[in-house]
Amino acid sequence: MKCFCMFMLVWLAMVAPTSAQTVETAAQAAVPAPKRQLQALRITEAIKLDGQLDEPIWQQAPIATDFIQQRPNPGPHEKHPTEVRVLYDDANLYVGAIMHDVSQDSIMRELSARDDIGNSDFFGVFLDTYHDQLNGYSFIVSTGGVQVDARYSPAGGEDGNWNAVWDSRTTMRGTDWLCEIRIPYSAIRFSKAPEQLWGLNFMRQRKRDNQAFFWNEVKPAVDGFVNQWGELRGLRDITPPLRLSLTPYVSSYVNHFPYQEQGTRNTSTSFNGGADVKWGINESFTLDATLVPDFGQVQSDNQVLNLSPFEVQFQENRQFFTEGTELFNKGNLFYSRRVGATPIGFSSVSSQLRKGQMGPDGERRPGEAVVSNPGVTRLLNATKVSGRTKNGLGVGVFNALSNDVYATVRDSVDGSRRDVLTQPFSNYSIMVLDQSLKNNSYVSLINTNVTRVGSTYDANVTGGLFRFANKKNAYAVDGRVVYSRRRGNKFGSEKAIDDQDGYKYQVGVSKISGNFTWGLNHGIESDKYNPNDLGILFGNNNISQGVYANYNKYKPFWKVNNLYTYFNLNHSLLYKPTRYQNANVAAGFNTTFTKNFLSVGLDFDANPVTHDYYEPRQYPLGDYFVRLPANANVGGYISSDYRKKLALDVNGGVRRYDTDDRLERARPRRMGYGWSISPRYRVSNQLNFRYSLDWNLSQNQVGYVNGDLDESLPDDAEFRKNYPSDVLLGRRRVLTVTNTLSGAYTFNNRMSLTIRTRHYTSTVNYADFARLGKNGQETLVDYRRNRDNTFNAFNVDAVYSWWFAPGSQVSIVWKNASSSFLEANEATPLYFDNLNNTINTPHNNNVSIKILYYLDYLMLKRKLAS
Repeated sequence: MKCFCMFMLVWLAMVAPTSAQTVETAAQAAVPAPKRQLQALRITEAIKLDGQLDEPIWQQAPIATDFIQQRPNPGPHEKHPTEVRVLYDDANLYVGAIMHDVSQDSIMRELSARDDIGNSDFFGVFLDTYHDQLNGYSFIVSTGGVQVDARYSPAGGEDGNWNAVWDSRTTMRGTDWLCEIRIPYSAIRFSKAPEQLWGLNFMRQRKRDNQAFFWNEVKPAVDGFVNQWGELRGLRDITPPLRLSLTPYVSSYVNHFPYQEQGTRNTSTSFNGGADVKWGINESFTLDATLVPDFGQVQSDNQVLNLSPFEVQFQENRQFFTEGTELFNKGNLFYSRRVGATPIGFSSVSSQLRKGQMGPDGERRPGEAVVSNPGVTRLLNATKVSGRTKNGLGVGVFNALSNDVYATVRDSVDGSRRDVLTQPFSNYSIMVLDQSLKNNSYVSLINTNVTRVGSTYDANVTGGLFRFANKKNAYAVDGRVVYSRRRGNKFGSEKAIDDQDGYKYQVGVSKISGNFTWGLNHGIESDKYNPNDLGILFGNNNISQGVYANYNKYKPFWKVNNLYTYFNLNHSLLYKPTRYQNANVAAGFNTTFTKNFLSVGLDFDANPVTHDYYEPRQYPLGDYFVRLPANANVGGYISSDYRKKLALDVNGGVRRYDTDDRLERARPRRMGYGWSISPRYRVSNQLNFRYSLDWNLSQNQVGYVNGDLDESLPDDAEFRKNYPSDVLLGRRRVLTVTNTLSGAYTFNNRMSLTIRTRHYTSTVNYADFARLGKNGQETLVDYRRNRDNTFNAFNVDAVYSWWFAPGSQVSIVWKNASSSFLEANEATPLYFDNLNNTINTPHNNNVSIKILYYLDYLMLKRKLAS
């Protein structure tokens, strides 16, 4: 605690203003810069997109220049000028930019895959087409011609998963580099007004000096981004076009797994076809639909050994569910992996098998066995309609359909087969209304619904959200109220669902701009609140409250470029019954040194005794909890300069617990250790490698014994007699090691090859066991079954991608995957034994090719007309 007190004194000393001049400067830094204006020039002759900017009309357009630095030192004007001009016609917006520099050697230009800038200079244009100062687009081009695009919204922040079809070219000219961008109106949305007023900003990155500049100054002490853009004027008589495109696809797969079973083929093939449709219903709203989707080429999930009472949340890699979903993510009520997820009856198939039995002749007759049990629900289609009116009302509608899913089981005697339903025909839908207000504020209404055919339950969640900021954008209040409703029977049962009605609310007040910001929050999640049919929640039944404070210095001082600090204090109670759960205090800082751009950070947190009501897996919550002794953690990281060919990230931490002497013999002290090292090496502007090693060790951790109890074993039968009132806890050592190696070779700005290899191993070794009673009481027991286990997972994802035309792509993917779960004497904590086991475990190999071809109605119409 002495270290923490010292840290707080230093933190308070930094927060306290040192002079009247400091206060004045901080106040000025929290006021948005005046909005600059730029006139766009209408053209009647075609522009050749070649990155040359040699058409005479470019010289007639007004110039945007004198960019202002945003990092690492906010405020200074650029020394190497940037000149930007904007043209437009009836179909496109054109942006031409000249970036002056010292020499070509000063212009960094690493090639990378689409949506990845890499170690390169870049130029970007930002558009707020409804001028609501909340929502916008960005179109960014690196010196090598690599394109990056994104959308901005209060709900999703920067959404880099959004992709548009646009075109660009870059060239080098003397000591300068040039960029020419063509943005078709079909790629953006805007109103039908005869004269348009758009929000506008430009950005330039000079990677050599790690500098970023904006045409309209963006102050880091001001809350918000889109509200700090300038204005584009002069757009007249442009009409939102008919936005209609079709992207058909064909794909083929070859899959091999060495079953080595009679009657089962090791190799299988498949051929698929479908399409994505995009239709601009009007100038504001767009319909996106995927018909017979194929997501087989997405990156493999990072499988882990899950010892917690909660599910693992996996990253969404399917483009349809990552692109343009900012409205549907309002309130965090939508977890897209629920759509097409593991069938709800996947794990219950084994309980429906006919068991083996003794025949009248005294011989045992085998029962049924599972032949196939699909782990993924195949979607029939998915559709979303989204947009925002000229008055700032955002509307989003999402709908998806999945078909019945069946497992197949086979009778071991006569070979007959039957199907077992694991997922009924289901409809998933979301409705969102989001009204943008002045001062970076909004109110929203969200509804999610899952309807399933048959007697199993349906689910509905409705939430309201708000955020109101004052005129100076200095303070804000926010909150939400959510109601969950479930009706019907549990899947495969006649028993009604037991959490039919639940609610959640949260309110907060905060200071949002300036060097010093703070906030207070309070919330409740009732014991019956459950949004998990289309959302994700790890634990309900909570009353939580917290306070935070941040003090940031954005301008260089001493030997550093900036300083970011934080302080959090949180407290949590069980909602029903109202009982203490935990408290937490945390603080930390990070900064970047001026000369070598070395970034460092330090974090600290402390927790008094915690009552974990979820770990015992006993419901309803309240009687059983696992007691965690008071503990504290110190951690930090170091990250070197990514501009260098060789860069390194290192982080680590240590958590120390108080001793636990409640039992007849004191337990050894719990400890937690973790560290990771991640070097990256850039061989050239086209080839790079990254490696990551993560190592985590928990010693004398006490938790629920993972794995099922087997009634046929005497030790387990003792606990099964009183199940679920008896809970078996184990003191264990958990060692987890993850190795990830990736490499990328970029042929040009439209063609790349990437490969990612990951090996994960986690080993659990139990030392002793205890029976958990009510109110956290533990009694050591003589339980002798070997519960040690090891989980290994291995994946290779290799992807060749070629964007042969705007919006059109050929991708060839190879996936190699294997996993194993070893128990008792087979489990081993030795890393190379686990690696050897992984290599010798049967692997699934999958090779696929997929071809997308983008067809735009307006483009086809122009070609046919000519």
